[in-house]
Formats: sequence, C-alpha cells, structure tokens
Amino acid sequence: MSLQIHTDRARRAPERGASAIEFVIITAILVALAAAVGVVIYNLVTDEAESIDIPDAPGGP
Repeated sequence: MSLQIHTDRARRAPERGASAIEFVIITAILVALAAAVGVVIYNLVTDEAESIDIPDAPGGP
C-alpha cells in the first residue's frame, strides 16, 4: 500500500486516530508494568544471591 493511500485513509477516518492513541497508551502502560516486574525479580534474585555464603577454597589466598 502506498503512503499516499494510507494517509488519505487515515484522514478520512478520525476514529482510527483515536484507536492508535489508545493503542500507544495501553502499550506504554504494559511496557512500564513489565519493566517494574523485571526490576522486582532482579532485586529478589540479587538479594538471594548475595546471601549465599561461599567458603574459601582450600589453599586459596
């Protein structure tokens, strides 16, 4: 589809623009939520990893 046809179709249907804006907002919220969940998981794993006691190797410094 050519760019001209695509822009003409978008200009004739104003409700399509509203749908695009809603899609962008919903996508941004989902990305923020996924990032927040990722940070929580990262912090949980990091805290647990730091609590593991690793004994010194025999003969090591």
